[in-house]
Amino acid sequence: MTASVVRRSRRARDLATPLGLAAAVAAASVALHLRDPHEQGSWGFCPFLQLTGHPCPGCGGLRAVNDLTRFDIVGAASSNLYFVASIPFLAFGWLMWVSKAWRGQPVEGPSTRFVTVALVLLLAFWIARNTPWGAWLAP
Repeated sequence: MTASVVRRSRRARDLATPLGLAAAVAAASVALHLRDPHEQGSWGFCPFLQLTGHPCPGCGGLRAVNDLTRFDIVGAASSNLYFVASIPFLAFGWLMWVSKAWRGQPVEGPSTRFVTVALVLLLAFWIARNTPWGAWLAP
């Protein structure tokens, strides 16, 4: 087996996970485009919302994806602003993952600082959307 064959085999193995994730995201996006989550109950109900009467941080995420597949960015942001704002960061992280996998470099996960900031912002978003002054963030 030549070195180039080994490199190609390793590259294919390294790219399988990020490309599989992209395929899963694309399939989910197509499903959300075809079956509109704006129709109540079309994708079920949020258990947190059902139990507490307050939206969780993910509430509106399915509607946001549906709006994005229709190129309605304003509608998507009004469904779940945190999700829409996180897309560029997620896309950048995915592109870095693919780039490193392509070059055969080790792939590290996000830094502890990045994860901490993302979780603190998510918690702030969750709290804010459940207060009277942050009601505009609710889906």
